[in-house]
Amino acid sequence: MQKLAIQGGFPLHGEVRISGAKNAALPIMCASLLSAETLQLSNVPDLHDVVTMRKLLQQMGVRAEVQGEHLALDGGQIDKLEAPYDMVKTMRASVLVLGPLVARFGEARVSLPGGCAIGSRPVDLHIKGLQAMGAQISIEHGYIHAQVPAQGGVKKLKGARIFFDIVSVTGTENLMMAATLAEGVTVLENAAREPEVVDLAMCLIEMGANISGAGSDTITIVGVDKLHGAEHRIMPDRIESGTFLVAAAATGGSITLRDTRADILDTVLEKLTEAGATIRVEADTIHLEMHARPKSVNLRTAPYPAFPTDMQAQFMALNTIATESAMMVQTIFENRFMHVQELRRLGAQIEVEGNTAMVRGVPQLEGAAVMATDLRASACLVIAGLVAQGETIIDRIYHLDRGYAHIEAKLTQLGANIRRLK
Repeated sequence: MQKLAIQGGFPLHGEVRISGAKNAALPIMCASLLSAETLQLSNVPDLHDVVTMRKLLQQMGVRAEVQGEHLALDGGQIDKLEAPYDMVKTMRASVLVLGPLVARFGEARVSLPGGCAIGSRPVDLHIKGLQAMGAQISIEHGYIHAQVPAQGGVKKLKGARIFFDIVSVTGTENLMMAATLAEGVTVLENAAREPEVVDLAMCLIEMGANISGAGSDTITIVGVDKLHGAEHRIMPDRIESGTFLVAAAATGGSITLRDTRADILDTVLEKLTEAGATIRVEADTIHLEMHARPKSVNLRTAPYPAFPTDMQAQFMALNTIATESAMMVQTIFENRFMHVQELRRLGAQIEVEGNTAMVRGVPQLEGAAVMATDLRASACLVIAGLVAQGETIIDRIYHLDRGYAHIEAKLTQLGANIRRLK
């Protein structure tokens, strides 16, 4: 099993290019199931989850061609309408094949998903939505089996008005894809507003879908007979952008991010400014400078456009060495403070009660052996290792490779002393 070894105490300096967004790439790859023509994608990140999704699609009959950050997906020869457990267990986003398969072929058999251990994240919303659109669904032997009854020899979903009890990004994405080929109009209410949902909608529109309202809490989809091929560039990864900015702020560095977007990072940039960072934005670049020990920042996670749950762990690492105390409230997933005990091993002073963590900043963390528990907790421990005195060894870094493309190479480029141990 691979580990990361980090010698802390080196401020990050220089320039780094941000990769395409994992959370946009995965659903957009699933959109290839909606058409018999080729979907050409660019700015596709080199991530373990992207490879897993590509293998899953190929197993169904999608032809895939990879050239660097370009990926061509041809859904003209799909012959297997199943996502098996061995492919789905490592990645929850695999459930996103359900909506497209049912929409185009009238049936699908998809294993209940796995992924990070940061909460239940049930697929009930996906199932209820498809049922409202006319699919008959049963759960058998750990699989979701969905089928649309044939009418006049055709298995076609019907448009419906669907209200989400809780905001769900993957639920919104799955049902939006399903609705593109449904008969009539589908309205998704209390829909997720994340930029990645908008990116998927833009790709679907380029494929011929009729979608309006993406980015708001009400999305309207008018079904069309078929979708065609398209070319689409994956948006930059806002969580990778935020992670590098927090790492620079925590280490007292000065960095420039290229190929990123500030307009989808408002709350993160506000909190970094509150921590004492100087930030300058130009076109697709963000420049951050930090000249003093960070100030503590309180935060509360909530669905977009509020503070992202995927940045909570990174800011906790920042708060561990900040000047005062901070209160951090997590409202999205119930198990998202699992990195706390690992940060304590580095000397952090953190108390957790329910969904609230109180972090009292200390002048210095000390290197130690720690273990990553999920994707963003891994990033949090990397940031903590960068500021800690001495060596930090991070175990179970396969989580990192699921969401950060070549993170140690990028950090080395910025002056960090970091290496991968095999």
